[in-house]
Amino acid sequence: MEEKKGYIKLEDLEVYKLSRELSRKGWVIYKKMDWQTRKIIGDQFIESTDSIGANIADSYGRFHYLDRIRFLYNSRGSMIESVNHWLSLMLEREIIPKEEFGEFKQVSDKLSLKLNNYIQSIYNSKKELK
Repeated sequence: MEEKKGYIKLEDLEVYKLSRELSRKGWVIYKKMDWQTRKIIGDQFIESTDSIGANIADSYGRFHYLDRIRFLYNSRGSMIESVNHWLSLMLEREIIPKEEFGEFKQVSDKLSLKLNNYIQSIYNSKKELK
């Protein structure tokens, strides 16, 4: 079967790859937590972290550009929840060391830029069709 020109598989999207990398880093953090910490903070942290990639994947399967963008906004919201709230809270409460915080934050900063660019590219491709 011939592959369409210009077609990029979900697994090849840089924004999706970064979301999976963030999920892997999140899982390393989560696995180290004791039961009580997982229950109070960890479960919500890993759910919001994994939700980033899940929403990118969901967006990828949508046809209408506004529908796609809505899921990407959900992805961005999950990233803000994961990093700006849960990860920062874990650092503040000394659940994770600064180094682990920094590594996670570095990937999330890169992902944030790529996600915003991806959203903009979908808007731009819609404008080009007019």
